[in-house]
Amino acid sequence: MMGNQLFQSAREAVMNVVKGKHDSAPEHNHKHDYSSKIDSNSMSVAKNALSSAYANSNDAEKAQLRELQEELFNSQQDK
Repeated sequence: MMGNQLFQSAREAVMNVVKGKHDSAPEHNHKHDYSSKIDSNSMSVAKNALSSAYANSNDAEKAQLRELQEELFNSQQDK
C-alpha cells in the first residue's frame, strides 16, 4: 500500500473540522445547536485520527501531524 492511510484519514478529518469552521458563517446562526454538535463530533474524530496516525507514522509524517494538531487547536480557539 502506498502512503500511510491513517495519516491520510487524520489529515482529512482535520480539514473537515477547519473547513467546516469557515463554512459556518453568520448566516447559519439559526442552525447553531445542530452545527455545534457536528463540530464536536468532527473534533473528536479528528483528534482520534491524529492520535492513531501519530502512533503509526515516520518522523516526517509526525511533524506534519503536529502541524495539523496545531491547526485543529487553533480552530477551537476561534469559537
